[in-house]
Amino acid sequence: MLYYLRKIAFYLVALWTAVTLNFLIPRMMPGDPVTILLAKAQQRGGVDPAARRAYELMLGTDTGEPLFTQYLLYLGNMARGDFGISVSSFPAPVSEVIAASLPWTVVLVGLATVLSVLTGTALGALVGWRRGTWLDSLVPATTVLSAVPYFWLALVLVAVFSSALGWFPLLGGYDVNLTPGWSGEFLASAVYYGILPAATIVISSIGGWLLGMRNMMVSTMAEDYVRTAVAKGLRNRRIMVWYAARNAALPSIAGFAISLGFVVAGSVVTEQVFSYPGIGSKLLQAVENNDYALMQGIFLVITVAVLGANLVVDLLYSIVDPRTRAGAAT
Repeated sequence: MLYYLRKIAFYLVALWTAVTLNFLIPRMMPGDPVTILLAKAQQRGGVDPAARRAYELMLGTDTGEPLFTQYLLYLGNMARGDFGISVSSFPAPVSEVIAASLPWTVVLVGLATVLSVLTGTALGALVGWRRGTWLDSLVPATTVLSAVPYFWLALVLVAVFSSALGWFPLLGGYDVNLTPGWSGEFLASAVYYGILPAATIVISSIGGWLLGMRNMMVSTMAEDYVRTAVAKGLRNRRIMVWYAARNAALPSIAGFAISLGFVVAGSVVTEQVFSYPGIGSKLLQAVENNDYALMQGIFLVITVAVLGANLVVDLLYSIVDPRTRAGAAT
């Protein structure tokens, strides 16, 4: 029990630190979102000079309160889910902007990450078990693909499968002629538009999981308990799965926690190439427009996702490998 309490306390402190930095860093950045917002309004016909003060109060950039008071107000608003008004999507609240774009990233990048982890780990276990055979030739090919930049691979897939062959659409997350909803036609369109972005993520990341699992399998197969299982005459499949792969996969579980947490961050470059309506595109849009409120909201969601995923996997890791609890107790 003490092990779990320590873990939870550590992540609570990490969350408080991240929230505090999330409050301070945008206020130290150059630029003024109110000036940007007023410039956009003036292009549409001008605004009353008194509107500047109203925008400052609404966006929380100059409330006239001390910094510590602003920090307390920020914590209170955050607890209520009020992250302010987005400048880049004015006058939409930040919570609505994030709620509209987050599911796209979670579904696309989440499923692609899970698929790449499962496929890479399974292939790595098989290649490590049969090291020295022709299967080892898979390792250099997949690691080369992992070294290819996301944007370059995405552009290649678009050029070949969209422009040249016409098998998949060039841009977007769904057919604009359809109304977003839970209809079968819309879901089929979303899946169809998401195939190329998902393929980019899977192809780019599968090599790292394969190589890591392969090396751990080679190391684990030299352990005494694997040799003992072989000497007992157990079936090869049982030795590979329950003795070698089960222990070799422990580092991959920890790595999967980090990858799963960063699913929320999405792949900014991939979403930008495909004009995919995910959280990565909104983050880039917020940076370009000095949208402090939206940046803070997205960074907070990313932080919570990363810390939450790592906490869950840390707790599960102690169940899979009880030695971690024993080591922490000593």
